[in-house]
Amino acid sequence: MNYYELLFTTITTEDYQQDLLIAALGEIGFDTFEEVDLGFKAYIPVDDFNQEALDDQLADYREMFTFSYDITLIPQKNWNEVWESNFEPIEVSGQVFVRATFHAPKPEFPYEIVIDPKMAFGTGHHQTTAMMMALMLENDFKGKKVLDMGCGTGILAILAAKLGAAELTAIDYDIVCYESTIENSALNNSQNIKALCGSKEVIPNEQYDIILANINRNILLDQMESYAKVLKPGGEIYFSGFYETPDLDIITDEARKYGLKYIIHKKDKDWVAAKFVS
Repeated sequence: MNYYELLFTTITTEDYQQDLLIAALGEIGFDTFEEVDLGFKAYIPVDDFNQEALDDQLADYREMFTFSYDITLIPQKNWNEVWESNFEPIEVSGQVFVRATFHAPKPEFPYEIVIDPKMAFGTGHHQTTAMMMALMLENDFKGKKVLDMGCGTGILAILAAKLGAAELTAIDYDIVCYESTIENSALNNSQNIKALCGSKEVIPNEQYDIILANINRNILLDQMESYAKVLKPGGEIYFSGFYETPDLDIITDEARKYGLKYIIHKKDKDWVAAKFVS
């Protein structure tokens, strides 16, 4: 699969404006983002790119602040080179060390996750993924049955497995993410993760103790009812991929319709990860 790389540069120093652009791009198929000096890079499969949709999505923001972008075609064969040159290890809450296969391990961390850097969203570098991991570290996954929606690289499912989850299902509509989840599960000896390719329609007709959903606001709203149907009474659900204002209230109101109660949330640069219970 070939990708387009869009390099966005801005003249603003306001982080939230860059985050607004990233969120808008995520709604039209861009699946991976990388921060760089004076801007960021956004990636989308060539087959999913629509110039008219991009222009429409960015129109309102052009009236709010100044930015520009350049488009580069990157053939699939170059992905490993691109990501190996940019992928840096990260640490979460002093407990999790996320590294690539070509980085040295750090055995002093209780949990180590190895991610093969391919074009799949979810390496832990984005605030939403890191906050989801931080929330997970504060809760009990031992013996739990877990569903990870929009799993990306499988990083959250892998952490859940390392935290003691008994059975895990990881779902993503992107074939690259699906394959990446299988490969990364093997790298981390997480044999109890079952990967599925699809969206809400492939969610097994089973009951889960915990659901992880780090996607974006619109998809979460669309899939909320499907999550509620498979969440056990008293089960926990973790949402991320949206902003505190106005998204958290919108998510909370929708969740309330299905008997899901807001408990707590974390915030980083206006991005939010929130915990709900049934």
